[in-house]
Amino acid sequence: MSRRLPVIVLLVLLPLWLAASYAARYGFMEDGQWVGICVDEASRWECVVRSNLGLMIHFKVLGWAAVGAAVLAFVVPGRAGWWLAVLALVFGLPALALYNTTLAVFAVVIAGLRLVRESRSA
Repeated sequence: MSRRLPVIVLLVLLPLWLAASYAARYGFMEDGQWVGICVDEASRWECVVRSNLGLMIHFKVLGWAAVGAAVLAFVVPGRAGWWLAVLALVFGLPALALYNTTLAVFAVVIAGLRLVRESRSA
């Protein structure tokens, strides 16, 4: 396997993940249709998911998870640190789209710095 393959896959999948996050924001959380449906039928599974996502946004779960993974990634050496940085981006990009920008911005920057950091030779 090429060393560049994970980076190429990451550069393809992360924009798709960000687009899916914005689709969830504008198509699910902010759409007036869902507000009306969930007022009338709060027990629908879609409304339960929407409510839980709202609680995650309120308590900044994605933002804090991204910051935690990014800080860990910055101190953990080798491939484990690289994968933790990827995990921080996986949490951080939806946090950027879903109203947790204050925490997510720091997490995405720290994770990005970890991803481009040159590995130390022994």
